[in-house]
Amino acid sequence: MQVSWVRHRDIHLLTVGLYTYTSDQRFRAIHQPHSEDWTLQIKYPQHRDSGIYECQISTTPHMSHFVHLNVVEPTTEIIGGPELYIDRGSTINLTCVVLYSPEPPAYIFWNHNDASIYILLPNNLNSDRNIDRSSRLQIISYDSPRGGVSVVTEKGETTTSFLLIQQARPSDSGTYQCNPSNAQSKSIVVHVLNGEYPAAMQRGGQAFAPTSPAHCLVLAAGVLLAFS
Repeated sequence: MQVSWVRHRDIHLLTVGLYTYTSDQRFRAIHQPHSEDWTLQIKYPQHRDSGIYECQISTTPHMSHFVHLNVVEPTTEIIGGPELYIDRGSTINLTCVVLYSPEPPAYIFWNHNDASIYILLPNNLNSDRNIDRSSRLQIISYDSPRGGVSVVTEKGETTTSFLLIQQARPSDSGTYQCNPSNAQSKSIVVHVLNGEYPAAMQRGGQAFAPTSPAHCLVLAAGVLLAFS
């Protein structure tokens, strides 16, 4: 019995058994001895790899199984952007969300007016829902003599980074940028006001304006298509 994988986009025969019939070295078939599982591995998937793949089995009658692959790209959102208004003396709470990522980012760092001021280096890159908060992350502060600044992360299928700045002052105004290691950065402009209350004022120190809908289709480290 032979197992083959075919890409339907161009009707290209990719593998037959453990042999690869494409010059694209990202593709290969995986089969463990004494197993009925045949896996098509695609390393470093790209948007153009999306589509239908067919697993063909050389039985009589012929058997096939179809898999639809959708390659997506991690996206970054800052809740309440693109502008945020907050009263002087309040707490600035900026929330950065990384969506559609196959694994949590290795790090997330924040910039204020293009200067790197806070960097978060997680000790554990896996989901930290069941581990103690004190062991979840290590915070390093750069160029932050003002104090009152902290960063907290929540990791899982969606990774969220919270930048908290106590006792907001006019010098805290400006552009803040969230930079995940595995996704595009996202910015928000913060305005610290002296007793003024525009319609877009932040409530309780946290942005309440709705985030824009997620868009874009992820570059995962690898995609496995399996048939058993």
